[in-house]
Amino acid sequence: MAIDSKAIKSLAKRENKNRKADGRRDKDADWGKKEYRGIRKDGTAWEKIVKWFGYKLHLIVDANYELPVAFSVTKASQADVKEAHRMIEKIAEERPEILEACETMEADRGYDDTKLIKKLWDEYKIKPVIDICNKWKDPDGTRPLEGHENVVYNYKGNVYCYCLDTGEKREMAVGGFEEDRKTLKKLCPAKQYGLKCKYIDRCSAKKGIRIKLDVDRRIFTPIDRASYKWEKYYNKRTSVERVNSRIDETFGFEKHYIRGKKKMTVRCGIALCIMLAMAVGRIKEKQQEKMRSLVKTA
Repeated sequence: MAIDSKAIKSLAKRENKNRKADGRRDKDADWGKKEYRGIRKDGTAWEKIVKWFGYKLHLIVDANYELPVAFSVTKASQADVKEAHRMIEKIAEERPEILEACETMEADRGYDDTKLIKKLWDEYKIKPVIDICNKWKDPDGTRPLEGHENVVYNYKGNVYCYCLDTGEKREMAVGGFEEDRKTLKKLCPAKQYGLKCKYIDRCSAKKGIRIKLDVDRRIFTPIDRASYKWEKYYNKRTSVERVNSRIDETFGFEKHYIRGKKKMTVRCGIALCIMLAMAVGRIKEKQQEKMRSLVKTA
């Protein structure tokens, strides 16, 4: 599954206690803000801040079929992480079979939360694939791994070993997750890639190392952040963005005149139910490959 929130702007006026009610104001909506940051190809940083008056649609979708699983509508100011906890708990209570069948949960760094990561894996055995923010203040960008004199790691979960002679830093290879030990394996880069290392016999990491998830639950997750597998699953996060796009373009949420949280929740629910109904119809007509299409068949 994948989770994300979507801004829904309100064209209504804000509530103003100094003015008389005229039916054009939305008393339930408020201001929301989303910040986007990244690094350009030339290495420079960019930042974009989006503000809106209205609501948020919080949406969990099936990342393979791009169909809605759960949703909620809140004021625009509601924190994504807080609502994610509530939605997952509601699914666990009302439809536990959904969480039992789920293998991974993809989300952007807006859901970077240790408690959420622990909840997904410890309570439901769902592997969190959630982007991470850099909250470190370390000037060199790495920290030593306890128990190893020449092994360090960064906030993204990349693990490096240093040559005991030259001091050259090399990234250790991914060795997989050991569920019974609750550890990630990292392998010697010299052995895995055929590199020359004059002092390999003296290196404590020559036979590989195990890193307990408890070293840092945000950084070390059941699917290694440094692996191609993590990237593969994280790319599925865009499934929820495509569902959000259909809500705007097909169901007319880019410009609407809905006022009030109750009406907005009903309208969003209807749109998502139509998506699911169309998918069921396609399946019954043996057109599974078109289950996401909202175009009427000939």
